[in-house]
Amino acid sequence: MPELPEVETVRLGLAPVLVGNSFRCVEQRRQDLRFPLPKHFAERLQGRKVDALDRRAKYLLARLDDGEVLVMHLGMTGRFSIDQANGKTLELGEFEDERKPAPKHEHVVFHLADGTSVRYSDTRRFGLMDLIPGKTLPAHALFKGLGVEPLSPDFTPEWLGNRLKGKATSIKAALVDQRLIAGLGNIYACEVLFRAGISPLRLAGTLATKTGKPTKAIEALVKAVKAVLGDAIKAGGSSLRDYVRADGRLGRFQHSFKVYGREGKPCRKKGCRGTVRRIVQSGRSTFYCPNCQR
Repeated sequence: MPELPEVETVRLGLAPVLVGNSFRCVEQRRQDLRFPLPKHFAERLQGRKVDALDRRAKYLLARLDDGEVLVMHLGMTGRFSIDQANGKTLELGEFEDERKPAPKHEHVVFHLADGTSVRYSDTRRFGLMDLIPGKTLPAHALFKGLGVEPLSPDFTPEWLGNRLKGKATSIKAALVDQRLIAGLGNIYACEVLFRAGISPLRLAGTLATKTGKPTKAIEALVKAVKAVLGDAIKAGGSSLRDYVRADGRLGRFQHSFKVYGREGKPCRKKGCRGTVRRIVQSGRSTFYCPNCQR
């Protein structure tokens, strides 16, 4: 599933097309994705202007001029493409193992006032779209339980120390808990822990003091989260399958992986003679160097 950097890359690609533009009409080719689409979905979008395109965790939020928010999630195989008025097509993220989906998997097409069309395809239909009043968004079931945005000013060593004190779960499990940190997934959690020099097996509570004051380990972890996510966004995300950027190019961050997917290979930390190991935690693969991650 795409993680925060991939979703942010898609947002950056869609924003110049959607923001300030209006929906001339919407083709709704089925009644549901993962969940049923809202009643009168196409009619409610027709004529509406997009004032802003934000991201919350792994959700895209198109804020409309009538106060509603078009909420979009890519799921496992969702992808956007743009048919520009000049006839060119831009791909905005593809997260599937197979070839490009056949037209039958193209479920929603947004036709914009300037002649541009934004097409949403989803082979497995794990994505979702909803229309939610902006004022009620924070209390909505999709959002009320989400944790802090890791790239926001609110994500500080002090904040994280308070949340981790006394926590008996592993630090890897804590990092991918969306109720704690929103948008951080398995791939980037592995890379973050490597950069911070922290073992994924370490209990989260041991990183903080009993009173929740930040330690050097907490400070390193917060710094690593922001750095890894920032680097991944600059690289256009990670293309593990067929994911492509807004300009049609592949994301490049997978070429910078230090541990993820590198089981049995030498550790890339200078001076370390360790070997990357793979273990399973909560049903997900974790990659780390037991020699330099403590």
